Amino acid sequence: MSSIYYNACPMCGAGNIHKVLTAKDYTVSGESFDIYHCGHCSGRFTQHVPGPAEIGRYYQSQDYISHSETRKGLINRLYHSVRKITMRSKQNWVKAATGLKQGTLLDIGCGTGAFLHYMKQLGWQVTGLEPDEIARNNAKTLYNIEPLPSSELFSLPVQQFDAITMWHVLEHVHSLHDYLRQIRTLLKPEGSLIIAVPNYTSPDAEHYQSFWAAYDVPRHLYHFSPSSMEVLLKQHKIRIVRKHPMVFDGFYVSLLSEKYKTGGSGLFKGFWNGFISYRKGLKNVDRCSSVVYECKAE
Repeated sequence: MSSIYYNACPMCGAGNIHKVLTAKDYTVSGESFDIYHCGHCSGRFTQHVPGPAEIGRYYQSQDYISHSETRKGLINRLYHSVRKITMRSKQNWVKAATGLKQGTLLDIGCGTGAFLHYMKQLGWQVTGLEPDEIARNNAKTLYNIEPLPSSELFSLPVQQFDAITMWHVLEHVHSLHDYLRQIRTLLKPEGSLIIAVPNYTSPDAEHYQSFWAAYDVPRHLYHFSPSSMEVLLKQHKIRIVRKHPMVFDGFYVSLLSEKYKTGGSGLFKGFWNGFISYRKGLKNVDRCSSVVYECKAE
């Protein structure tokens, strides 16, 4: 199997990189992967990741909730309960960023299409991109939505969308800079790009270290800090307008992390660590477990 080794940071191109930890794939393979840190932009990335043709098998699990919609296990049931609340938050962020109640929306990495379905019911014209065929089929079955393969991103008409969203997707994209260049061309002049990514500088990440579930190797190719996001987007003339905390992610990630660390449910400890992360994230969005970046093209 071919793998990718970086001699320089894939986010900023700097050569000042070094290994910081090794994390295990608890979801599918049980394999371990090294994570490197960039001393220039503070971004992190997974080394020896499978290439685009090989990464697919690392998503083939009923536990991978964005593709399967599984409700198996307490943590996944909690995820579905909270998702109704997060859908409203996502809708409000899109409306506030664009100033529109209805418009054209592209959701990249739409999974089974739950967010697209929600926005379509509100009158938005929706388009979804999803690399996984199983997830695309589930979107059709569950919501009568037909996402396009992700490769279609580069065939879409320019300046078509009022909003482009990536909910925990950017960290999965092999062609990071190609994607950002293309996304910028697809936005209408006053359109908004909304990106949500995990934040490895959060309290839950610092607590769990290599057990932190949001490292999610090898599916997560990159691991962002607020500073590295600024550096990355600036290269593509995309500016961050404001940031929002994804407050519930700290609970979900901490519960999973505790499970990975202890081998059990670890419900109380995971919930408590999630609560600590939640409180700190409310005070300072740059400390939130996941951060939503609301952006405009310059």
